[in-house]
Amino acid sequence: MTYHLHSPWHEYLKPPWPGRQPKPRFTGLTMVIDKGMDLVTTEHWLSLAADHVDFIKLGFGTAPLYPIEQLQRKISLVKSYGVDIYPGGTLLEVAVYQGKSKEFLASVQELGFTYVEISAGTIDIDPALRRQIITQAQTLGLGVLTEVGKKDADAPFDPRAIAQQIEDDLATGAYRVIVEARESGRGIGIYDAAGNIRPDLLQAIIDGVSHPESIIWEAPQVSQQQKLLIKLGHSASLGNIPPGDVLALEATRLGMRSDTFKLVTKEVTTHDQAQMAIIS
Repeated sequence: MTYHLHSPWHEYLKPPWPGRQPKPRFTGLTMVIDKGMDLVTTEHWLSLAADHVDFIKLGFGTAPLYPIEQLQRKISLVKSYGVDIYPGGTLLEVAVYQGKSKEFLASVQELGFTYVEISAGTIDIDPALRRQIITQAQTLGLGVLTEVGKKDADAPFDPRAIAQQIEDDLATGAYRVIVEARESGRGIGIYDAAGNIRPDLLQAIIDGVSHPESIIWEAPQVSQQQKLLIKLGHSASLGNIPPGDVLALEATRLGMRSDTFKLVTKEVTTHDQAQMAIIS
């Protein structure tokens, strides 16, 4: 399938950066963090942006704070737009800490969530238990996203250990693995205290895994999104995207924002120059 712009634009315009997969897609996933949108706002936003969103995460431990009827309506609403939805990984960690991971997974399934996130950003989870939870979630029919990295800026971030955890999670059955950056994108994971990407960490993780396309890079800042797409291509999967940034991100993926349009035009110019050299 070919990615088309909405009519009437598609009749004469093509995305300058071709190759973007339409939904349902397997690369170039966009995960949005929802920190408490009400139902009316959610529906209006989905009517605008759902084609460009693959996952919605109800951030942190916000899911149990919704009145149950509104939570169920929100889950159903998101699913009706063809978007997967799951509660934040911190909520799973609370359940693990209290010895209630089995009950938590059952509730996630009964409420209608399509995925669950398994993380250890705040507490440590025994590797055997982590694998067990992944398997239990799959048995319940839930898709599994895992997350690697700590939320504490002072915690060590060893890209080799991160890469190994990614490999282990994928081998156990995780669909995708998220690299932690929190909602700030500063001083966590592959980002320094100013929010700049540390290329040495990014490349070390990529080099350490067999399927880097299975990584979702949390990138809450626009500059991070742009730099990751320029470095990794529009098929890079990005997460913790604020709802209001989704269309801008999609335009960037398609080469319809200056940063990536410039990249595409440079590639075309270089190609044309090479062809002219051959002809002459």
